Amino acid sequence: MRRTHTCGDLRSKDIGKKVCMQGWVRFSRDHGGVEFIDLADSYGITQLVFDPEDVPNGSDRNEISEVLRSFTRESAVSVDGIVRKRVKGTEDPKNKTGDVEVLITKAEVLNRSKTPPFEIGDQKESVLPGEETRLRYRYLDIRRTEMSEALRFRHRFLSAAREYFDKSGFVEVETPMLTKSTPEGARDFIVPSRVHPGTFYALPQSPQLFKQLLMIGSMDRYYQVARCFRDEDSRSDRQPEFTQLDIEMSFVDMKDIQDTIEGLIAHVWKKIYSKKLKTPFPRISFGEAMSKYGTDKPDLRYGLPMHHITEIVKDAPYDIFQKVLSKGGVIAGFNVKSEIAKDRIGRNEIDRLIEFVKKNGLGGMTWMRATKDGLDSNIVKYFTPDVLSKLRKKMDVKENDLLFLLAGPEKNVLETGGTLRRKLADDLELIDPDVFKFAWIVDCPMFETDPASGKKGAFHHPFVFPTTPLDAENAGGASFDLVLNGSELGSGSQRIHDPEIQKEVFRMLGISEEKMESDFGFLLEALGYGAPPHGGIALGIDRMISVLLNKESIRDVIAFPKNKKGQSLLDGSPQKVDDEKLEELQILSIAIDDINIGDIE
Repeated sequence: MRRTHTCGDLRSKDIGKKVCMQGWVRFSRDHGGVEFIDLADSYGITQLVFDPEDVPNGSDRNEISEVLRSFTRESAVSVDGIVRKRVKGTEDPKNKTGDVEVLITKAEVLNRSKTPPFEIGDQKESVLPGEETRLRYRYLDIRRTEMSEALRFRHRFLSAAREYFDKSGFVEVETPMLTKSTPEGARDFIVPSRVHPGTFYALPQSPQLFKQLLMIGSMDRYYQVARCFRDEDSRSDRQPEFTQLDIEMSFVDMKDIQDTIEGLIAHVWKKIYSKKLKTPFPRISFGEAMSKYGTDKPDLRYGLPMHHITEIVKDAPYDIFQKVLSKGGVIAGFNVKSEIAKDRIGRNEIDRLIEFVKKNGLGGMTWMRATKDGLDSNIVKYFTPDVLSKLRKKMDVKENDLLFLLAGPEKNVLETGGTLRRKLADDLELIDPDVFKFAWIVDCPMFETDPASGKKGAFHHPFVFPTTPLDAENAGGASFDLVLNGSELGSGSQRIHDPEIQKEVFRMLGISEEKMESDFGFLLEALGYGAPPHGGIALGIDRMISVLLNKESIRDVIAFPKNKKGQSLLDGSPQKVDDEKLEELQILSIAIDDINIGDIE
C-alpha cells in the first residue's frame, strides 16, 4: 500500500515527514500561483499546498502543475509530499489536522470524477440537497464526514456489544431468512418457491420463534445482529428492512433480562464515550407513563408532568367540563412553571396552542395564569375558592405559573396531552441534545383492542407470559419496553414455556384450533419437550443509533436505506422482473390497468 497516512492522521509531531496521501479532492483554490487543495477521506481532511517556489530538488514543478490542473472536485488522487507547519494565522482549530499542511512533491490522478450532483462537505458549511437526491447518489452522500462517521459509530456500537456478549457467555447464532409466514402483526414479504410451485417463504419479521426454539435446544444464552423485514409504510423511524440486536436467555425472569441489557449498554457506553453510565434505569409502569406523560415512550429529559384533576373540578358549574364529564370524560392539564416559560407564552402563543390542541383531536383547551392575587382567566369565576385552592395544591402552582387544562375522552386527553407536552418542550427549548435518559416501561397490558374493528390483539406479541388471569379485565403480561429520550428502543418479555398456556392465549386472540396447528404447531410441539422458563428482548439498532447521534431519521444511520415509499432510488428497486422468471416460478403478473372489470364474474 502506497498510502502512508489517512487524511485525519497528521499532527504537528509529523512535521518534516515524507508522506503519501490518497483521497478525494474536496476543494481547491489558487492564491497568486500557490495552489491549495483540501484532500478528504472518511477519516478527515488534510490541506495540501503546491508552491512552485518551494518545490524541492528532484521534483518536476511543471509536471506537478500539469497534473494538478487535471484535478476535478471529488476526483480520487494520490499525492506525495512533505509535512510542514502552516503559516501562522492560517491554522484551522476546527480541523484535527489544522496545524499542518503537506507540500506536494508528486501528484497523480487515480480516477477523474464527473461534476458531482451536489456539494460534498461538512454539512454545517454547505447546503445539502433534498433527501431524494442524497439517496439517489448515496455512495457520494456517504463521503460526507457526518454520514461516514455515523456508519463508523454504528460499527463501534455493535463491536462493543459483541465484546460484551462474548464475555458474558452468549453464543451468536444465525436463524433462517426464509421462513414460514406467521401472523406477527405486520405484513410479511413473501418469497415464492421454484421447487415447490404455489408455495411461499416469508422473510422474517423477527427471529422470535427460532430463538425460543434455541432455548428449548439448550443454547441458554443467544444473541444475533438480525436483519428483519416488515412490509409496512415507511416512517422516519421505520424501514422495510431493519437491524435488531436480538437476545434470548433461559432460566431467567424479567429482572435478569433487564439487568443484562443495562450491563450491555453500560459496557458500550464506556467503550464509546469513556464515561460510566448510571444504572439501574428507572422503572415506570405503563399506566403511570400514560397518565403522567401521555405516552408509553416518555422523554424524561424535561418535566411537564400531566396532572389529573377530574375529582377536583367535577362539581364546578363550568359547562364545558360538565358536558365532558357527563360522557365519562376526564380533565387533566400541565403547569408550565414561570422559570420554564420565562415570559415567552403570551396570549397570541396561547391561542396558537389552542389551535394545535384542536388539530390533535380535542375540542379546545382552557388556561389560567397564576398571579400574586390567585388564578386568573375568564373561567375562574366558575370555580369556588376551595376548588381553586385544591387545584393550586394539586398542580404545585406558584406565582406567574401558567396552567393548561384539557378535557375530553380519556384516550384523547392522554394522547393529545403527550403531543402538547412535546410541543411545549420544543417551543420552550427544554430538550438538551447531549442528555440521555433511559427508562424501563413495565407492567404492560397483555392485550389491546383495535378501536376500528373492536378485535382483541396482543399488545406486544402472543408469546408473552401472562401475569394475571387471562380473562381479567385488564390482563397483564410479563413484558417491558426500553425507552430513550422519547423513543422506544425495543421490547422484551418473559415467554410462555407451557404449551397449554400458549394455546389459551391463542384462544383469547380468536385463533382457531386449526389455525394454531397450521401456523404454530411446530412451536406448540416443541414447548412440550421440557421448554425452560425463558425470555429476551430485541433492540432496534437503527433507532438506537439515530437517537444517540440526534438524527431525525433512521435513514441517516443506514448505509443504503429505502425512501418514504419503500423504494431504493439507488438501484431502482422494487421493479418488474422478466416474464421468463415469473413463468419459472409459475406466477402470473397482471397489471391493474390491463384488467377489464366486465370480464370478472
